[in-house]
Amino acid sequence: MKRIFKKRQNIFIQHIKDQAQLTLEGLDALKIYLASQDSAASALLEAKEKAADEARRILIDDLNRTFVTPFDREDIFALSRTIDDVLDYAYSTVSELEILKVQPTPYMQSMAALLRDAAFELSSAVNCLNEHPAVANDHAQRAKALENRVESVYREALADLFKGAEDVKHVIKMMKLREVYRHLSNAADRGDEAANVIADIVVKLA
Repeated sequence: MKRIFKKRQNIFIQHIKDQAQLTLEGLDALKIYLASQDSAASALLEAKEKAADEARRILIDDLNRTFVTPFDREDIFALSRTIDDVLDYAYSTVSELEILKVQPTPYMQSMAALLRDAAFELSSAVNCLNEHPAVANDHAQRAKALENRVESVYREALADLFKGAEDVKHVIKMMKLREVYRHLSNAADRGDEAANVIADIVVKLA
């Protein structure tokens, strides 16, 4: 019986690890796409987003059918949701670029590179959360620091974007770019939220 409970607990840890890995792979694809506009990178990001959605559906189904979990059910749900949101916003960034027909800017490339690094830190945190919570917290804090850097680039991008508007056509382009920047900023916000959930779990495990 004890082995059964242990196995069920390990299922959730593995689900979260799978989600975090898919998010990292998706953010790798986003970084490549913004640097090259490679359609293969866009397709890969879409595939990772769909796979992550499926992984989250399975986690929720297991969560609804399991009494014993490795840490609070609410924390498992919140961590899964926030990690999923990071990838969702990465995907919507590419969708908006393609729908609005605007080219990636150096600011977008910089933000995507930082988001990829933050996804790596979140994945690293999740991978050692159960056995080395203090190390997981270190990775979570690094993810939060990267979120701050994304927000700094976001503010720089907006400041540059809204200076010297020339005509209506220019204003329309500005508004399109702002929408894309906002998706990247939202991805960073969700990454920060995921890091906060990890930090909360670490405190409860202490």
